[in-house]
Amino acid sequence: MEYRTEHDSMGEVLVEADKYWGAQTERSRNHFRIGVGIETMPREIIRSFGILKKAAAMANREKVPEKMTEEKLSAIIKAADEVIAGELDGHFPLVVWQTGSGTQSNMNANEVIANRANEIAGRKLCHPNDDINMSQSSNDTFPTAMHISAVMALENSLLPAAARLIDAFRAVEEANPDIVKSGRTHLQDAVPIRFAQEVSGWRSSLETDAELIRRTLEPLRKLALGGTAVGTGLNAPGGFDTLAAEKISALAGTEFLTAENKFHSLTSKDEMVFAHGAVKAMAADMLKIANDVRWLASGPRCGLGEITIPANEPGSSIMPGKVNPTQCEQVTMVAVQIMGNDTAIGIAASQGNFELNVFMPVIAYNFLQSVRLLAESIESFRIHCVEGIRVNEEKMRSNLHNSLMLVTALNPYIGYENAAKTAHLAYEENISLREACVRLGFLTAERFDEVFHPEYMV
Repeated sequence: MEYRTEHDSMGEVLVEADKYWGAQTERSRNHFRIGVGIETMPREIIRSFGILKKAAAMANREKVPEKMTEEKLSAIIKAADEVIAGELDGHFPLVVWQTGSGTQSNMNANEVIANRANEIAGRKLCHPNDDINMSQSSNDTFPTAMHISAVMALENSLLPAAARLIDAFRAVEEANPDIVKSGRTHLQDAVPIRFAQEVSGWRSSLETDAELIRRTLEPLRKLALGGTAVGTGLNAPGGFDTLAAEKISALAGTEFLTAENKFHSLTSKDEMVFAHGAVKAMAADMLKIANDVRWLASGPRCGLGEITIPANEPGSSIMPGKVNPTQCEQVTMVAVQIMGNDTAIGIAASQGNFELNVFMPVIAYNFLQSVRLLAESIESFRIHCVEGIRVNEEKMRSNLHNSLMLVTALNPYIGYENAAKTAHLAYEENISLREACVRLGFLTAERFDEVFHPEYMV
């Protein structure tokens, strides 16, 4: 292995010769061997750093052209574009479990872009701190990267996945418009419902969740960049924050604004807490929906068996022919993980002292993991389960006509108490509601047939 010597304010450090990172990244790599190769800084954060460093350089070119020359800008843009494209991912080795400000990841980006820009320029043109970090601080860049990555993950990944699942549920509704089945509350028989109505509840829940997530985007669009170390904007030229936000918007393809109060932006992570709460709400609904689906598909002979779902893989190493609702199970496990992440994010957001929150990497890691997991879980559930749902109409009809809660239709004709007596007798003697009602003398058989129509109860 060949090495080169890099230096920082603390002295010299040996770095692998084929790596673009520098001394501060190497120090972090050596001092924080925690979750190496597994819990590295999320790719979304690295991409966001590429965007913000490119935008900052462009803004600096306009604000301080004597420092950010056209030659520097050109080299920085090319290097940053490679970061954005993921071409330099192997040069970002740092883990989540580092400084709580994310300083070392900010310096990782500064060093990689500087060294790659120098390679592009063919000479030592750019300095990590003086040029790549110009008008910035780790304290405003990391929260900026968090917000950029959060907005892009929600807009480009989770919301589209949810929209596709919503469409899939709507297709199930449209394919089964008139099938009436027994409703259930408290895991007990209830009055009838159309299967399409039941599915519409799932669809509407996700539509509501998606709208709640969209409402969290506006606060996330406000960026800390320009606040520098403590929110005062020290060493950043006037107007840099607004201009940089405009550049970021153009590069990211979605709107971002400079935060009105940078002191808030550096210390409070309430926007991330708020947004993740909406993500958790969608996860909670997904858990409920997945449980409904696997209950309805339970069986195949000894359960409810009202629907069938795709048989994707063998379900047992000992019971031949057994098939399990595995897509429902992955959804429920993902939902549990997201709920745990929400707790971690809430606690982390409450921490830090004075002018800075110092739990930002763990907030970013958990937030992005939740969004990524939920989007992928929803997509898998749609493709491998929901699009293959088929109705067992015969079983639904059988369960419906076997339900004692159909007696509710008799309330207007014989009253609540007499209807309850009818249901109890039918249950105790295992006879039909018709037979019980006639035996008790509440209605004649002819009158019962005249007023008892379960299909009209929906």
